[in-house]
Amino acid sequence: MTTRRFTASVEMPHSAEQAFTYLVDPRNRPAWQSSLLSVDVPADEEPHLGQAWSELTAVGVRPHLVVTELVPFRVWAESGTWRGVRADLRLRFTARADGCRVQAEGEVSGTGPYAVAAAASGLVAGKAIAADLRKASRLIGEQHAG
Repeated sequence: MTTRRFTASVEMPHSAEQAFTYLVDPRNRPAWQSSLLSVDVPADEEPHLGQAWSELTAVGVRPHLVVTELVPFRVWAESGTWRGVRADLRLRFTARADGCRVQAEGEVSGTGPYAVAAAASGLVAGKAIAADLRKASRLIGEQHAG
């Protein structure tokens, strides 16, 4: 098994409540997650502990995900699997005077022939997630400006 850990931290000019509410809803993810084409989750389902859905990525991977931790406006975590790959992501939301900080931490693991894919994706995950969170911050700003 190969495991690669990653981290990212982004300052947002939005409240922790605004950032949390937007980021933890899988229905919003195709708008801000660069590697994602679509999600399969009921349109009226609100985020909750144990929520499960599947995604379609730009490279054709269809992982299945589940929310493993949910503390409103503070922490949210998911675990995703696809064949021999497992990815875990935790977002921590910290209120600041001028908005909030979103800290992402996680790991990607792979076994057998999927070990190389896991190692490669884990290598770029931190930078990719930071870029995605910055895009989400812009979208949150647009949502609250209109």
